Amino acid sequence: MSVMRFLPATRRLGLRARLTLIFALGAALLSAILSVTTWELTRENLLLQRLDAARQSAIANATFVSKELKLPRAADASNFEKLLTSLPTPEGAQPVISYNQDVGGKPAAYAKDPLQFGLNDLPEKLRVTVTSGQAATMRYYARKDNNPYLAVGIPIASSNASYYEAVPLQDVENALDGLGISLLGAAALTTLAGGLFGFWISRRALAPLTEVGTAAGAIAGGRLDTRLEVSGDPDLDTLTVSFNEMAAALESRLDRDARFASEVSHELRSPLMTLAASIEVLENSRDEMPERARTALDLMRADVERFQQLVEDLLEISRFDVGAITLHLDEVLVVDFVIQAVGAAGAGGIKVIYDEDVGEAVVRLDKRRFVRVIANLLDNAAKYAGGATSIQIQLASRNAGEGGQSHEVVRIAVEDSGHGVPADERTMIFDRFSRGGEGGNRGADSGVGLGLALVDEHVRLHGGTVWVEDRLDGKAGARFVIELPAVPESEPHLAEPVAV
Repeated sequence: MSVMRFLPATRRLGLRARLTLIFALGAALLSAILSVTTWELTRENLLLQRLDAARQSAIANATFVSKELKLPRAADASNFEKLLTSLPTPEGAQPVISYNQDVGGKPAAYAKDPLQFGLNDLPEKLRVTVTSGQAATMRYYARKDNNPYLAVGIPIASSNASYYEAVPLQDVENALDGLGISLLGAAALTTLAGGLFGFWISRRALAPLTEVGTAAGAIAGGRLDTRLEVSGDPDLDTLTVSFNEMAAALESRLDRDARFASEVSHELRSPLMTLAASIEVLENSRDEMPERARTALDLMRADVERFQQLVEDLLEISRFDVGAITLHLDEVLVVDFVIQAVGAAGAGGIKVIYDEDVGEAVVRLDKRRFVRVIANLLDNAAKYAGGATSIQIQLASRNAGEGGQSHEVVRIAVEDSGHGVPADERTMIFDRFSRGGEGGNRGADSGVGLGLALVDEHVRLHGGTVWVEDRLDGKAGARFVIELPAVPESEPHLAEPVAV
């Protein structure tokens, strides 16, 4: 069988989830780029505005200080304090003057508020640059309070002095922090919106694939007449037409195979009946035959019986395949029915164990077909496990699904004491012509591998399920469980044990 692999072997997200994730990541990337760009442009704009304002203020104030330093009274410290206080500085700015009255002497520093901000609070690199006669600007963080400042230094060569003006940038940083938080929130909302939009788009885009999956599931469940509706979309019609052609070909092929098996089985019944009748005639003369002839007759009778069973099973299977099965449902008391079915199968010695609450449990089933189900399970236990040890009947509750109400089910379990069924064979043994590891010896096994397949078909036709598990008591052996929906007590019904 050829298999086309579109995905790697490693587990991946579903297509809808991947599309949603792609839209979300795209929105996140786009919003991140826009947010970073907006933040950087705003930052540069605010800093440039503040820098221009600081330079203009510093130049104007340095010019005014230069004129004042030429006056005779300028060297007085009190005059410096009054001068610095009178300067029109920006809000929060700290003006500082470094003045060396005697050439070669140590310069004196004057500040508007020396205790809060002085010459030593300015960066040394800025002071060295300005002292050398070059104006400079520097952004830095103060050592005292770690707050950001923009410092402008202007040398006043005519008076052997320097003027500094430090402008706080904390308001700018606060504004940038607020802008960053706003942009981060907007990016998160944009990412969420992109993911939701991607989810909505993926649902619309993948709706045709969902319909294909639903149709494929219906075909796998046996509804071979399922087809997709041609929508007129040129991009999807090719897939739709191909799918419908494939489904039609599959339905035709399976129908031909089923009819072939049915017709062959019907054709085989006549010669088999002739062979069976001939063997009966020979059986009447058995005592007159030599030992070798009697042995050959026994082998022939066994093979004909096996052949007859195979033909009957094939006929039954073919009826399932062509949909020719009609159920004649009756309401029966499950305990009485199982006891009578066990007796009809010639296994009356097997214990039927049930709880008191099961005694009045009612199920709807086709008696003839379900007698065959019980007989097949008992026959399977006899062939591969030395016979059934008990049959247990229980009531259980099963949930109808998410949001659904629970309902009662009846479980009929056939237990044996054989080797059990390996976990990897517990599904396979219900396939046609499959007998598992215990059925490989043809010489000791007269089965053809259709008994459990018929059990599965009949049970599913009744709306139930069948499976095999280990025995609940921990002993060796297998436990074949049939689960059927019980007739609710609220529904009016009249169930009586019926001879089978």
